Amino acid sequence: MKNPAHHLLASLACALLLPTAPALAQPATSAGACPATLQHTFLRLQDEKPQSLCQYSGKVLLVVNTASFCGFTGQYKELEALHAKYQGKGLVVLGFPSNDFSQETGSNQEIAEFCESTFGVRFPMFAKSSVKGPQANAFFQQLAQQTGQAPRWNFHKYLLARDGTVVDQYSSLTSPDSRTLVRAIEQQLALPAPGARP
Repeated sequence: MKNPAHHLLASLACALLLPTAPALAQPATSAGACPATLQHTFLRLQDEKPQSLCQYSGKVLLVVNTASFCGFTGQYKELEALHAKYQGKGLVVLGFPSNDFSQETGSNQEIAEFCESTFGVRFPMFAKSSVKGPQANAFFQQLAQQTGQAPRWNFHKYLLARDGTVVDQYSSLTSPDSRTLVRAIEQQLALPAPGARP
């Protein structure tokens, strides 16, 4: 009687332990390293390949909804200059084209070609999506919820700290090279990355 009982208990223990150990091992590390704000995947503008925002964990992010035929479209040049100047210190500009304001009618390929040929854009950009209202992509829904402000027009900006928290939001009228925005970016870049040793 003892042997079958021991065998049954051992089998149950194995059945309970084996499935859970591998399942817990993988997501725990990736979820722990990536802030909840960045746990989204979007298609890259140029080739529509899936890109996880988690790759930008530990970076200071300037998230911008963009459009090709807007009075603020010239801000692409300033955004690229900002990205180039501070990239080495940990800043990444993320562009999200949107036709929510009827000024981005082209295909993803057309948008990519326009941005590169007209403004020399090199910062990461993602496939066209909605950025306001109930149809907004999940990332912009989060940003609007955390700041209380969805984009009112193209080139609205959200500044995120290295730990993924939203520091502030800026209207289209705030140019990328404005003192207010540059100062806020520099302050965030001066802070150590989460988990970094002093």
